[in-house]
Amino acid sequence: MPSTTGNPPIRLLRNPGLDRNAPYGPAEQWVLNRTRHREVLREIRSWPGYRATPLKDLPHIAQRAGVRRLWYKDEADRFGLGSFKALGGAYGVLRVIQGEVERLTGARGGETVPTGREIMGGAHRELASAITVTCATDGNHGRSVAWGSGTDMFGCQCKIYLPAAVSAPREAAIAAYGADVVRTDSEYDEAVRQSQRDARQHGWFVVSDTSYPAYVNIPRDVMQGYTVMVAEILEQLPANDRPSHIFLQGGVGGLAAAFVAHLWETQGPARPITVIVEPHRADCLFKSAAAGRPTTITDVHGTIMAGLACGEVSLLAWYVLERGADAFLTIDDDAARWAMRLLAREDVPVVAGESGAAGLAGLLSLADDPVSRDTIDLDPSSSVLVIGTEGATDRERYDAIIGGGPPATG
Repeated sequence: MPSTTGNPPIRLLRNPGLDRNAPYGPAEQWVLNRTRHREVLREIRSWPGYRATPLKDLPHIAQRAGVRRLWYKDEADRFGLGSFKALGGAYGVLRVIQGEVERLTGARGGETVPTGREIMGGAHRELASAITVTCATDGNHGRSVAWGSGTDMFGCQCKIYLPAAVSAPREAAIAAYGADVVRTDSEYDEAVRQSQRDARQHGWFVVSDTSYPAYVNIPRDVMQGYTVMVAEILEQLPANDRPSHIFLQGGVGGLAAAFVAHLWETQGPARPITVIVEPHRADCLFKSAAAGRPTTITDVHGTIMAGLACGEVSLLAWYVLERGADAFLTIDDDAARWAMRLLAREDVPVVAGESGAAGLAGLLSLADDPVSRDTIDLDPSSSVLVIGTEGATDRERYDAIIGGGPPATG
């Protein structure tokens, strides 16, 4: 539905497949569950440089959006990589190495499989160095995989495939961790397929945050890594105040599914209302919800929200979102620019890249439309959580949008 106030236009769809009273059953628990959440939380919190990223209260923007409170989880300095993806890709690399140690040494669980700190300390170094991991990326996920593969982390080989639209600064950030970067002349989804083909030919391991038939285990690990954010947020929120709504970036659906799954499993019908935000030009989740099945978008191009420019949903993520997400929302690029500038002009400036500001952009674009507000039960008593998924991962583009702006992080 278009905005009625002159704000950037939106399309909002209440999820026709939603069942808020459905139990988080064994099938959903196979995708993501509390047991593996505790394992990944223990592992990632043991890594050098780990600290919880800040949860910021934004009262001025809350007032502008017509809500009681607005929290912003700022992932701009996660492990110094600039985005939440640091939690998933690097953990996926570790799980590949642990799986190969188990396969080749006969180790079977428990203390016999090395921890991340043990691998960093040199355990199974020769085995790890013979492994090659690969993925396709618009920037942030590939940076995480490259970091996790580097000599300061788990010490394996890494090959990263980039779509044509990825900027030179984002390529340089990946190469800085020692990854072999392959430029393609295609869009993201074809770069994914090229990395898969080359991995099969050479015996590499794909570490992707999107799943497809016969490829599910590593994406599960990557998505489980994202639930570290949920644990941090629940610890950081005031004990007597919880969000009524969460606006989450779409993409292939991994981030959104991680949040929905954890909150569905732990809070059931009392969980917050979740709205999944995508660019108009990369709306595979929106179209999948409308069709009632995973739907591929074949013409994905032209959005500044490069991290969300995906044409195919992750099948694992969709399995959670098809019944667990409340609504799907699409926005245009002006909405992302608008949100970035508002954040940069806070009393204490907040730095957000184009995709990082998308959740907030969704809230702001929807906020002045009474029909849309009613559709998701958003009112002046609502408290909203948004995820700032990235900082200024391309400083030149950030400055061009902000007009100089505050110093960038990440």
